[in-house]
Amino acid sequence: MYDICHYQSPLGGITLAADEEGLAGLWFDGQKYFGGEILKDGAAGKETMHGTKIGTEKPSILEQTIKWLDIYFSGKEPEFIPPLHLTGSDFRLAVWNMLLKVPYGETTTYKELADKIAEQRGLKTMSAQAVGGAVGHNPVSVIVPCHRVLGSDGSLTGYAGGIEKKRDLLVLEKVLFFKQEK
Repeated sequence: MYDICHYQSPLGGITLAADEEGLAGLWFDGQKYFGGEILKDGAAGKETMHGTKIGTEKPSILEQTIKWLDIYFSGKEPEFIPPLHLTGSDFRLAVWNMLLKVPYGETTTYKELADKIAEQRGLKTMSAQAVGGAVGHNPVSVIVPCHRVLGSDGSLTGYAGGIEKKRDLLVLEKVLFFKQEK
């Protein structure tokens, strides 16, 4: 069962989903793969609205996530990550964990990620397209920073939330040099 919350960001509405273990989903409303398996077939539980006051008790996962998003969209780097509950294949989890290591305000490429995954797995090579598929199915957008992944030539390619949102997130993080998408 998931708790669902809506958050209004400067880039548009965001839907959050958390269970007792952590944040399981964060999607720009209407993005590709919106809701994944979490919001299908009535898997969602109770729904709350953004604006819940954080009391003296430990804030809920959704409250922690809202605080993270408020800091992030104010143009600052949050100093914490809310608890995450990512579910997927071992390969996808490996890619998403690599994304978490890409620092705020920096970028990487699909090829660089593929090379790192290949090295981790003791392989000579890994398909950048396979890595791209895993990046594209990231269920916790923004916090697991798939927007920081560029094409090998530095171009803005692929983002489930849309290229404009990817560009806006990189501008927010003050990534000053990147090529325009093709």
